Amino acid sequence: MNRGRRLFAGTLACAILTLGFAGAVTAQEPASIKVGYAISKTGPNAGGANITQIPNYQLWVKEVNDKGGLMLKSIGKRVKVEVIEYDDRSNSEEAVKAVERLVTQDKVDLLFPPWGTGLNLAVGPVFNKYGYPQLAFSAVTDRAPELAKRWPNSFWFLGTSKQYVDALVDLLAQMRKDGKINDSIAMVSIADGFGIDLSKAAREGFEKAKFKLAYDKSYPIGTQDLSPLLGEAQRSGADTFVAFSYPPDTMALTDQSKVASFAPKVMFLGVGVGFPLYPQRFGENIEGIMSLGGWQPDNKATADYRAKHKAMHNRDPDYWGSQVGYSSLQMLEQAIERDGKIDREAIIKELQTGTFDTVIGKIKLENNMPVKAFPLIGQWQKGFYTGVAPAGPGMAAVVVPKPAWKQ
Repeated sequence: MNRGRRLFAGTLACAILTLGFAGAVTAQEPASIKVGYAISKTGPNAGGANITQIPNYQLWVKEVNDKGGLMLKSIGKRVKVEVIEYDDRSNSEEAVKAVERLVTQDKVDLLFPPWGTGLNLAVGPVFNKYGYPQLAFSAVTDRAPELAKRWPNSFWFLGTSKQYVDALVDLLAQMRKDGKINDSIAMVSIADGFGIDLSKAAREGFEKAKFKLAYDKSYPIGTQDLSPLLGEAQRSGADTFVAFSYPPDTMALTDQSKVASFAPKVMFLGVGVGFPLYPQRFGENIEGIMSLGGWQPDNKATADYRAKHKAMHNRDPDYWGSQVGYSSLQMLEQAIERDGKIDREAIIKELQTGTFDTVIGKIKLENNMPVKAFPLIGQWQKGFYTGVAPAGPGMAAVVVPKPAWKQ
């Protein structure tokens, strides 16, 4: 090989090595961190998703990107978050297909969960198959401990049905002991994973506490006229009415109870009671109504979070899943920045074992679930949805009976 050819070959080799090195650096320094989610923008789950999850996703992404992105110590810089989202149409099959697409086609770095118990159960195998952490913060199921073992990448932030039922049963038992209610309960429940799990746990809890289940009926998703069920509950003679309902049903149950002048001493409804829409729609008639969740008014971090949420979305967050959901995203952020790179296996391990500062306080998970991190039962009292159970510091005393409807 003559000198000219040797010089050209050497130059070409250097160029190839340089390009190869540049490619490696580019691979290590992503232009963005892709976060994907399938969420119910349409269908019966849209109301819940638009209150509890989508605003929290948007707020978290804004807060992270306003700081310059997630800090990745492995490359010594912050990298901004890019979002890819699909409408799952409140349908399990659509949710599964969308999550598959996000992983296999869009190649997202992280996945956020869908809304509701049913859809989280549906997509769980896909999250697990590809090793993505699943931060289920709008799902309540007694299968959570079993699922956390089967899918160690899954985290069940709202806990189990039994936890909520136990807190409710303890409250009702004390009311009965105090002579404020009789021992009869009327119960209705939506026929999906959420309603089925909670109603099953409730039947067992009520029986154990020697309550009489005077009426027990489920209804399909999308049912609009619930007045026949309310009529039967009213005729049952029960002082306590319990509904494990989704937001559209919760609104309908409240409307139709008012029309029928059905005002049991205890009215416990499902998802939606803690939504900002609820007091806007029903005004003073919300007083005394109970549901899942609740806030503690003296928690400054939660109050600051509410202010940020309202500043961005011009409305309050809900009083149950929102604070828990945003806390889960803070935990994810801290887990990533502690490890310093997008390593999903390491992120899962840190979520399982670490302690995190969140808007509801310090959280350390046990069996992939928080323990005594927030109120389980709340009640509208003087315009605030305050925690009333389980018993402990910061919990308000429950008010019984619920006031009569104001027409």
